[in-house]
Amino acid sequence: MKTVVVSTQGKLEVWDVERPQITSKQAMVRTVSCGICGTDATLIKQSFKGFDSASYPLTLGHEGVGEVVEVGDEVTSFEVGDLVVLPFVPNLIHDGQTLHAGWGAFSEYGIIDDLEAYAPGEAPEVAFAQKKLPTFIDKYEAPVLVTLREVYSSIRYFNIQPGESIVVYGSGPVAMAFIKLLTLLGIKDIVAVVRSEEKKQLLEKLGAKVSINSSQHEIRKRLLTVYPTGVNYVLDAVGSENIMNEAITLLKDRGEILCYGVPKANSMNLNWENAPYNWKLNLQQMPYKEEEGACHDQIIQWVFEEKLQLSDFISEIIDFEHITEAFQDYLAGKKTKKVIIKYT
Repeated sequence: MKTVVVSTQGKLEVWDVERPQITSKQAMVRTVSCGICGTDATLIKQSFKGFDSASYPLTLGHEGVGEVVEVGDEVTSFEVGDLVVLPFVPNLIHDGQTLHAGWGAFSEYGIIDDLEAYAPGEAPEVAFAQKKLPTFIDKYEAPVLVTLREVYSSIRYFNIQPGESIVVYGSGPVAMAFIKLLTLLGIKDIVAVVRSEEKKQLLEKLGAKVSINSSQHEIRKRLLTVYPTGVNYVLDAVGSENIMNEAITLLKDRGEILCYGVPKANSMNLNWENAPYNWKLNLQQMPYKEEEGACHDQIIQWVFEEKLQLSDFISEIIDFEHITEAFQDYLAGKKTKKVIIKYT
């Protein structure tokens, strides 16, 4: 099968490798689509926490969707023909060397585990989030569900409640998902920080009450005209030291900085001279798969009710043969929303 690999030099390549083998508790999945994510960009740049030089070469991708083509003898939750989300690929041996798994969903085939086939406490964590999809879900738009589930689980973990205020830095798919889902949960005091009028309009459409164009306004000065004592939360959906330091000055007393995802560096210099006396820093670098899986039904329900449109989060759907060019454009910042790679 073909798979997308980040080489030891950090170069993106397409390799031909042997398909992984399933156990009696697993199902084989033929990939239909997979979304490009900021996690992939960080892995390509070899700056993802927990992945050192010995982790390369590695297979890339974690927002996969596919069709079940084979099931193990003990599998009862999936059948051949089912559309499923979140297949992964384990470490492989290729030409005598270990090809490590950066989750590997940009492969032509992947594996899902049947949670029901395992004894309590023995299933891999990912099994909690590997789900069958209903027929009304578009198979090429479906990778967006991964982002939405991860973000929703993080909102629940952060315990953001109606009546509280939040500033969201970022205007990519993650920031978009936070704003839309916060709105669906009844949080109305949402401020978006953006860099262009186009993105300002986009995030206001998704539910931002106020948007601040940082290229035109001083953020703190503008924010305090609306929230004179500051806000309850500032969400950094980018992972930037500069944003963190600015965020501290926007909090009300006992406010909280929320950092979603793995920051671009493993250390930061924070200056809290202009911060309130009491504040918190909360990093959600790796959402739990069990918590993500617990959010699946609600996300699916919102899609069914047309409260969520998966296409709203997508810039482009591109054939697999053009994946290298798609990543080049993504890494160059040419896409404002999610890019989906299409296999069949």
